[in-house]
Amino acid sequence: MVTETVVKIKAQYSNKMKKGNPIVLKDAIVNIDNLETEGMIIKLVDEQDQFIGKGYYGKQNKGFGWILTRKENEEINNDFFRHKIMKAVQYRQAFFQDKETTAFRVFNGEGDGIGGLTIDYYDGYYVLSWYSLGIYQFKDAIIDALTNLVQYKGIYQKKRFAEDGKYVEEDDFVTGEQGQFPLIVKENGASFAVYLNDGAMVGVFLDQREVRKRIRDRYAKGKNVLNTFSYTGAFSVFAALGGALKTTSVDLANRSRSKTIEQFSVNGIDYEAQDIIVEDVFQYFKYAVKKQLTFDLVILDPPSFARSKKVTFSAAKDYTKLLKQAIAITEPDGVIVASTNSAAFDMKKFKGFIEKAFRDSGEKYKILEEYSLPADFKTINEYKEGNYLKVVFVKKIN
Repeated sequence: MVTETVVKIKAQYSNKMKKGNPIVLKDAIVNIDNLETEGMIIKLVDEQDQFIGKGYYGKQNKGFGWILTRKENEEINNDFFRHKIMKAVQYRQAFFQDKETTAFRVFNGEGDGIGGLTIDYYDGYYVLSWYSLGIYQFKDAIIDALTNLVQYKGIYQKKRFAEDGKYVEEDDFVTGEQGQFPLIVKENGASFAVYLNDGAMVGVFLDQREVRKRIRDRYAKGKNVLNTFSYTGAFSVFAALGGALKTTSVDLANRSRSKTIEQFSVNGIDYEAQDIIVEDVFQYFKYAVKKQLTFDLVILDPPSFARSKKVTFSAAKDYTKLLKQAIAITEPDGVIVASTNSAAFDMKKFKGFIEKAFRDSGEKYKILEEYSLPADFKTINEYKEGNYLKVVFVKKIN
């Protein structure tokens, strides 16, 4: 039997939560001492004891839990999870039927009604990611619901939360048949090698699917392309498939080189005709200026936070400075794909960073198009932080 306790919410937070915001912030809780064990059911009330919602206690970033239902009498049990996952699967039916794309998100946390949980699909395999010990307490009910609702080859899970003060990031094979890795999946006709058993990062970020397709179909042909913070080179692959003259991929991680070679190879692209550089991106920008290297298309997709030996980068504080470095090596009439996955600011503020970077650089620009999360990464208007992806195609005007 799961423990249930009443949690009182401060007045300045309760209205927002009543309107549909699902996150339970630590600062919002009056009687925080009532929270004992992650995974316990919490009944949320305002300071007048009026019902707000029911959910679970689980520490995730600044949050201390998520609201799962606004119905006071609804039980959070096996049937509850089955219904949520069934709705999510039905919502993605078009993705399941698309033979050109065999990797996508099936369940997107609070967008599908259960904050702290994501489920991704890779050509018959499912990967569940648990973002708090709280939601992990419901793993048996959730895995049981999934296995009874879908056909699957195998299921994997990733724990991405702290236990006993130590950050846990481990993989477990759950059920079905174990995959043979690399597993080759498709995205808009291109191929990606993924590893479901090799840490939190499987080899490709699914949320950038539409952006990669746009680069291939509209922006890459005949262009000299720089892909910074390139990870496994997914943007470079799509640029090469789109007819780029050459791609240059730059990432600090040592294994980015072998991973990028692999992604080029599974698509039949001669990786030796491309540049793959293992280096701090900030140092590479300095090198490019010194050597007078310029590019027609620059892809700028840094992590929200990164630290190297010489540089600490925070998207919220440092994106403008980073963009100025990119502008300096972008050809006149060239395009910068400015991207961030930081939930710390919205698109309006992000465009402010772009405006300031061009103004400080003494350059003019034009915004060509914008992207946020694709349809499989379902979000809700009441929790705008959930729609974290912001991508802007910016033309440097001659």
